Amino acid sequence: MNKQDQPLIFELSKEGRIGHSLPELDIEEMELSSIIPDEYIREEEAELPEVSELDIIRHYTALSNRNHGVDSGFYPLGSCTMKYNPKVNEDVVRFEGFSYVHPYQAEETVQGSLELMYDLQEHLKEITGMDEVTLQPAAGAQGEWTGLMMIRAFHESNGDFHRTKVIVPDSAHGTNPASATVAGFETVTVKSNENGLVDLEDLRRVVGDDIAALMLTNPNTLGLFEEHILEMAEIVHGAGGKLYYDGANLNAVLSKVRPGDMGFDVVHLNLHKTFTGPHGGGGPGSGPVGVKAEIIPFLPKPLIVKKNEQFQLDYDRPQSIGRVKAYYGNFGINVRAYTYIRTMGPDGLKAVTENAVINANYMMRRLAPYFELPFDRHCKHEFVLSGKRQKKLGVRTLDMAKRLLDFGYHPPTIYFPLNVEEGMMIEPTETESKETLDAFIDAMIQISKEAEENPEIVQEAPHTTVVGRLDETLAARKPVLKYTKES
Repeated sequence: MNKQDQPLIFELSKEGRIGHSLPELDIEEMELSSIIPDEYIREEEAELPEVSELDIIRHYTALSNRNHGVDSGFYPLGSCTMKYNPKVNEDVVRFEGFSYVHPYQAEETVQGSLELMYDLQEHLKEITGMDEVTLQPAAGAQGEWTGLMMIRAFHESNGDFHRTKVIVPDSAHGTNPASATVAGFETVTVKSNENGLVDLEDLRRVVGDDIAALMLTNPNTLGLFEEHILEMAEIVHGAGGKLYYDGANLNAVLSKVRPGDMGFDVVHLNLHKTFTGPHGGGGPGSGPVGVKAEIIPFLPKPLIVKKNEQFQLDYDRPQSIGRVKAYYGNFGINVRAYTYIRTMGPDGLKAVTENAVINANYMMRRLAPYFELPFDRHCKHEFVLSGKRQKKLGVRTLDMAKRLLDFGYHPPTIYFPLNVEEGMMIEPTETESKETLDAFIDAMIQISKEAEENPEIVQEAPHTTVVGRLDETLAARKPVLKYTKES
């Protein structure tokens, strides 16, 4: 029996088997109905499998082996910066001085933790060129929302209640328009030109006195640096708007260019991308936000400050937009990011960018003969290919992504950005070796040849995974919520 034929945990279940032992109850037992309303109490016991400890250990070990993560294989997910997370970060975050503290302890008893967060703020200020930073937001998308809420509060403090629109390029991250909408703004789209950059004439057309901000990623989601960023900043600032920097692609410019020097007023960072916090699986993430001086009064509270050589939580911020995250942010991710920054140092962070850009350009040039290259120019940390050539042969980008699973690779981001037909967005990051890049490139070349010579093998992929190709639409609309032998 191979791994794909292993029985389900429910099929191993035998009545009476126990895989755990609990201590005897040393408090008075209470009826559930005394603390939980009757309508929320099960009438029947949950149908859970009854297995031995060995069976349950093997069950979860087998599940973990079926998962794909950065530690188990190449993960070129474009726009996500799925880089390796150094294990020294995990060692440091488990120091008792960090892992055993409680957020409600008195400030004088957690000076070390407060100092670390304050020092991290200072590092991020220097890296971004901002004047102050909050560590509260729990993810990049929440950082976007937090930044927009501060921009809104800034405009309203000046009586500009008519600034109700946010400009979002057509190559933006999907969270940008969503965050703007949740913050109460109407989004306005600005087009890209034939070079994949923001069309300055279209930007001038949509800018007006009702604009609150322009949300921009630089380099953009095509992996291209916005060459006219200073002119764009002048256009937006000239109309009284603010410039917001989506920091998801900071890995491409780290220690080379600072958003604050480009003219940005607000920036969010993804510590779980650029600064090697664990990424994926729903979190935990961290999306600190940096701001220029005039927006500092509106930062979430409390802010970590240093007064008389003591670190404190400053709640006295009357213009603050309020708290956006319980306690003071995802502390464990902050410790990991701080460890990474201190480990790398300025020269190391600069090397991160250089190697990420070299890796991306190397892959792009080697793959260009086999796929369409929408923008034939140097990229930054990521690049976009198009599967239009393979589509003419009956093979879609989705098919090629499924086929990559047979080679043991997580597929790149597909069908994004939306302005590239049959797009594949590939980001190798700086942590991958040339040998790994070459092996992935060879797999992509083989798949392109299969599309020409044996398209069925690609169209019917994957062939080696535990489950075959799923019907994504059916799975989303009719999820299986309960196991039965018939299902």
